[in-house]
Amino acid sequence: MTQDTPFRETRLLLPRRLATRISTARSIAVTARVGSVLGVAVTVCFATGLISHWIQHPPGWFVWPAHPVWLYRLTQGAHVISGIAAVPLLLVKLWSVYPRLFARPLFGNPLRLLERASVAMLVGSVIFQLATGLCNIAQWYPWKFFFTTTHYAMAYVAFGAMAVHLAVKLPSVRTALRRPVDDPESVETDGGAVGQGISRRSVLTAAAIAAAVAGLATAGQTVPFLRRVSILAPRSGSGPQGLPVNRTAGDAAVADAARDPAYRLRVRVGGRSREFALDELRALPQSAAALPITCVEGWSASAHWSGVRLRDLLAAVGEYPGGSVRFVSLEQGGLYRESVLPPPHVIAADTLIALRLNGEQLDLDHGYPCRLIAPNRPGVLQTKWLAAVEVTA
Repeated sequence: MTQDTPFRETRLLLPRRLATRISTARSIAVTARVGSVLGVAVTVCFATGLISHWIQHPPGWFVWPAHPVWLYRLTQGAHVISGIAAVPLLLVKLWSVYPRLFARPLFGNPLRLLERASVAMLVGSVIFQLATGLCNIAQWYPWKFFFTTTHYAMAYVAFGAMAVHLAVKLPSVRTALRRPVDDPESVETDGGAVGQGISRRSVLTAAAIAAAVAGLATAGQTVPFLRRVSILAPRSGSGPQGLPVNRTAGDAAVADAARDPAYRLRVRVGGRSREFALDELRALPQSAAALPITCVEGWSASAHWSGVRLRDLLAAVGEYPGGSVRFVSLEQGGLYRESVLPPPHVIAADTLIALRLNGEQLDLDHGYPCRLIAPNRPGVLQTKWLAAVEVTA
């Protein structure tokens, strides 16, 4: 037993065997560097997550533009990729600080108590966010709460806890980052470090590689040229007409209604309304647009759409007075049976009531007989199997 072993054992609430075998890689040097990158990833994930939520549930002050058409594709792709890359970074950070979680005193003065509380809240909320986010990507929901609102609320908890933790630890982090990673003075493990195990540089290299691999393994959902290496991306492949599908006509129970020869699309503008048969929609002036479908799970794919411009369809019924437009699906229930399109998207030349996809009649699973396709919008708001279009007050 070395001379300082009793000191370590009095400061760490760990068995003697563990207290005397703590690697020097578990140091503030590693924690500060990995934590800084993790903080950037969490911040990107938080900011882009807010954007996605506000687009789907817009507060009165929020305005989201119709162009560029790739902007939501970029922000939501960054949201998912940064969240996935954060997983190995979080694991390495927890590994590096693990011994200090058992340091005496457990609570101590108010500042230490605040630090401990922020750490507990930070770790718990970030783990919750990453775990539920991964489940959402896979469209697996083994819980009873509504994912969207819960994930949104917990994002504030996680980001707030991170801000408190950073404020408490900022002096230590700044000092550690100024020193070389192998500086022996950065062995700050509350009395439990000995020269054993993997080096700090190896840990940092492994963390960087793991984060990069995790990102690349799923980035193909958003970045087309990475699809061949994105072996873990659940939506990087193709579907009917070269485009993936989240919700099929069978899932939505609309196949019979969509194929009904008596189908009519009801359009209401102000006090005037009109019903359009599918052949009447095809007889209106047709337009085309190249637009991506981008889903909140992070996948996106570009496609060529053609159909009737929304503003032309509205003009065929009456003068568009401004305001938002509500779209109703043939679905009989569900949270996203309806969507509301704001004015900038209503008047955009590339907002279509799509009838064709990639040169073919719209597939049933892609929204036949017609669907909404608007630029720079989440796929969940691109209402399929349209039953009604109405200009709201």
